[in-house]
Amino acid sequence: MHTFKYPPTHPHTDTHTHTHTHTHTHTHTHTHTHTHTHRHARTHTHMHVLEKGGPYPQVILPQFGGYWIEDVEAPVGTPTSSDSSFCEEEEVEGTGHAGGGGGFGYRLESKSTARAYRKHFLGREHMNYYCTGSSLGNLIMSLKHEEVEGQEFLRIMLRSKMKTLHDRIPLEGLPQLPSVPQIAKVCVIHPSEPYSQLTRLQPPASQLIVSFDEHEVNNTFKFGVIYQKFGQTSEEELFGNNEETPAFAEFLCVLGESIDLQDFKGFRGGLDVSHGQTGSQSVYTVFCHREIMFHVSTKLPFTEGDVQQLQRKRHIGNDIVAVVFQDEPTPFVPDMIASNFLHAYVLVQVENPCTEHTTYKVSVTAREDVPMFGPPLPNPAMFKKGPKFREFLLTKLINAENACYKSDKFAKLEGRTRAALLDNLHDELHRQTQATLGQGVVTDEDKLENGGHGGLLESFKVGLPHSALSGTVSTTIPPLPLLSPVTRVIFYSMLKPEVTF
Repeated sequence: MHTFKYPPTHPHTDTHTHTHTHTHTHTHTHTHTHTHTHRHARTHTHMHVLEKGGPYPQVILPQFGGYWIEDVEAPVGTPTSSDSSFCEEEEVEGTGHAGGGGGFGYRLESKSTARAYRKHFLGREHMNYYCTGSSLGNLIMSLKHEEVEGQEFLRIMLRSKMKTLHDRIPLEGLPQLPSVPQIAKVCVIHPSEPYSQLTRLQPPASQLIVSFDEHEVNNTFKFGVIYQKFGQTSEEELFGNNEETPAFAEFLCVLGESIDLQDFKGFRGGLDVSHGQTGSQSVYTVFCHREIMFHVSTKLPFTEGDVQQLQRKRHIGNDIVAVVFQDEPTPFVPDMIASNFLHAYVLVQVENPCTEHTTYKVSVTAREDVPMFGPPLPNPAMFKKGPKFREFLLTKLINAENACYKSDKFAKLEGRTRAALLDNLHDELHRQTQATLGQGVVTDEDKLENGGHGGLLESFKVGLPHSALSGTVSTTIPPLPLLSPVTRVIFYSMLKPEVTF
């Protein structure tokens, strides 16, 4: 598996100065002194490396830790999924192949569960169910029967406030087909709780479910681009650079095309396209159906007399991933820029610029709670200028941002967002189902009657299609005996609701 070099731990590690402010609420002066001490220590270490002379490392780990550097000598492993034993690569619409990358085989990494419902369920016959008031909160489950090369499978998606489980279970060899509650029981964390019922959803549910699943699918990205001159050791120096050297201009052409911001119609990444308050030009590209806007430090407005250049830092400091371009060997320390948001940096150092032999040396560093991301750096991490380098770099940047969302800070934000969206989805599905069944508006009493105070498995509601003669709704699905494949499919189809789209 891909591994990284971690710095030695320090008993007083704190590279996140803003977080420290919230933790130590007793004095503002303490925070300022603490930040100043860290900056002084960082500068001292930085200057010590420069004074020793070259060759210089492309990245120096901060004295007080908190970051990793990608190790080009580490063995490369196969990506795995922590959400399910069933893992599949994303297939980007229009590419016709898995992986979502370009022609050089670099793989875009994303949650396969986010697009699984659209890919496997939407527009196909399947069942959707919801559970109210379980000990895990609200749950939404989708089931679909599949047959591949004569073998039958049951595809399952179970959504909770924590994650979405996606799996495909072979039915061959089972003594009897599982009931819907039994299927849910396999998926949940507390299988010992007693079971009762699930509620079957009506066809309009599918569009609401796919919208929830894809709320975390991101097709627009904004990345910072910072120019670092030799010997620069502070963010004030980095944001104070105005010159675009020929080597830097050549690199920007690798990233994308220069566009006029005025009246720009694509993804603007927070830049002003009406009044020119964020400069007149920027760099933009479309890569694998994803729009990318680059916040180029030298193209953002420069303010005379502002040492911090807040107009520039306001954008780049709020990005999650940034590229640092170096047109000659010089070390970069990832905590040079004070930001709550910047979590990963891709360092690009040019050799033989503006020639037929232009090459780029690449290093990667990120905060220690950011998981590894691909594509892995080759050994040596040198690239010739060309489409292969461009594809590697853009893939690396997109994967970096997706990995940063798994860090502690962003994972907590996503967790709260997901829980709120799931509750909203559940309430809307419940309302639609009750309205379809002619039961009108749902009240708090209705929610309690549907298991709001019971255990996890007691709260499941299982609904079968209405009986055309009696008008009743079946409340249980008995386990099915072992049947022939043909009879099993026929019986299974009888349990399904209408085809959902």
